[in-house]
Order: sequence, then structure tokens, then C-alpha cells
Amino acid sequence: MSAPLRPRPAAPRGAAVPPGGASAGAPLTFPRTLTVGVIGAGRVGAVLGAALAAAGHRVVAASGVSGAAKARIALLLPGARNRSATSVARAATDLLIVAVPDDALASVVAGLAETGALHPGQVVAHTSGAHGLAVLAPAAAVGAHPLALHPAMTFTGTPDDVGRLAGISYGVTAPAQLRPLAARLVADLGGVPEWVGEADRPLYHAALAHGANHLVTLVNEAADRLRDAGVANPEKVLAPLLRAALENALRLGDDALTGPVSRGDAGTVRRHLARLAETAPESVAPYLALARRSADRAIAAGRLRPVDAESLLDVLAGKGGGAVSARSEPVLRAPQSRTEVKP
Repeated sequence: MSAPLRPRPAAPRGAAVPPGGASAGAPLTFPRTLTVGVIGAGRVGAVLGAALAAAGHRVVAASGVSGAAKARIALLLPGARNRSATSVARAATDLLIVAVPDDALASVVAGLAETGALHPGQVVAHTSGAHGLAVLAPAAAVGAHPLALHPAMTFTGTPDDVGRLAGISYGVTAPAQLRPLAARLVADLGGVPEWVGEADRPLYHAALAHGANHLVTLVNEAADRLRDAGVANPEKVLAPLLRAALENALRLGDDALTGPVSRGDAGTVRRHLARLAETAPESVAPYLALARRSADRAIAAGRLRPVDAESLLDVLAGKGGGAVSARSEPVLRAPQSRTEVKP
């Protein structure tokens, strides 16, 4: 068992504190079993707390205000007391997880530092993908050690999520001396660390949001258009197609591109756009944007010859007869109710 970290005195007011809250040097040491607190018992915080508890750490306190958050604490963190954020920070002598929305993170950390709830030697980790260590500067200024630990996974906030953590990646940004602990925490969670530079956090998070969040919108758009076409169970039609497309894209990259855009079928794409303009004009702009990007990638990958792409690119640029412009005002419609998917 490694020796407990000796707390470092807080820096004098106005004194410069190196990034990470401690001077560069040998890796910091921590007890094998950490005393942990969770601020923000949302879908992510409560699940990570439960996973750390399952790995043998002591999750002693969590903060939750809404009824749903209180229910998650009771279900996922039965050994933790529901306390205020400042009380949780004081109780988390080794590791404080701050799992709050991105836009609230800076004010929460600043408030904890201003009230004296944070202390030297404590690791303050947030779960935001968009932020790195800079947002934790108030914690570092009082001698705490900042850590950005983002699980690349979607969460439901239920016990099922704990099992889904096995093998996922974590976007980690940490001072050099804190990397051994960060790697250990990720291993305790059953994951794999991906070390992300401070300046690269927004790009890292943009990539995940573009891939995962926009994928949900794209799938739902496709399902809605199938319903418009009279398909009774769009999910059943889409499931095998989309699974194969995703698996092929991850395995083959741009070589997985198929369909009319990758073949340069301008007439087919023109008919797509014309029918979308008639029945779902709000889908024209996203179709055009993705088709243009798909064409660019198909050309760059050698899947589509530039000479074969000319007519297609004209259609996508709004040139020629029958072309459809994406500049018309979108028609906003409420999502249609989903039919139950039978197993």
C-alpha cells in the first residue's frame, strides 16, 4: 500500500501556482482506497461513483437536489450521505468528482474554492469532455490537484450503466505527476485512458458530440422520413442497415461509403431533394450538408472520380434544373410518436 499524500499548504493569495496545483516532480502517491465524494448525482456522476465503490473505494457523500438525483443516490450510492456540495467537498478527503453541466462547472468550482471547501492534496476531478484543467484553476490555487476525466459513453443513470463501463475510453487531461493516479482510476473503472492535451479538449469533445449526438438526430430523421413514406416500423428497417454501416465505417473508414453520392448518381440525389422539399423541407439542409461532405470524402478517398462528380456537385450546389435550395425557412414539426419495437 502506498503512503498517503502529505497535503501541501495552500499558496499565499496572489502567488503563482503551477498547472496541476503542485510543483513538477515525482508522481504523487495516494492510498489504495480513496475517500470519494460526488457533486452532481446526475446520470454520469452517480454511475461513476457506483463504479468506484465497486472497485473498493469509499464513496462517503454525494449531492443531489432533484428527486431523480436523490433517487440515484439511494439506488447507486447507498453508502453515501446526500449532503450539500460544500459538505461533500469537505468529506471527500482524497477525490472529489464534480459531475455538473459544462456551463455550470466554472462557477461550481469557484464557489467551492471561495467557501474554503477544497483543501490542499485533494484531487478535484470533473467529468466534462469540453473542459480541461483551466476550469479547475480555483481548485489548483488552494493546493488541490486538478484532473479532467471524461467517460466516452452515453449514460442512462441506472445500474445497467455500471456494467457498460468495461472497456470504454476516458479522455484524460492531467498534470504529469498525477498521471499514475489517473491511469489507476481509469483502470479501476474498467476503462482505457486516452491522454488529451489541454488545447485539444474542445476538438476532442466536438468529435464525440459530432459522432454520437448528431448520430441520434440523423437516425431519428431517417426514421421520420420512413414513416412519411408509409413504413410502419422504421426501426426494424434501419437497425441492420445502420449497424452494418457503423461497423464498416469503424473498420474501413471512407472505403465504407456506399450509395448514390459515392457513385455520383446526380439524378437520384436530385429526386431525393425534390421529394424532401415537398414532404419534409426541414430535412433538406441536413441532407445537403452531409451529401456535400460525403462527396468531398469520396473524392479524396478515390471512391468517386472528380469527372463523375461534376453533375452531382452541381445538384448539391443548387445548379441546374430541378435543383433544390436549402435556404428556405425550415418547417418545424413535432416528432412523430414511435411504434413499440418488438424484440
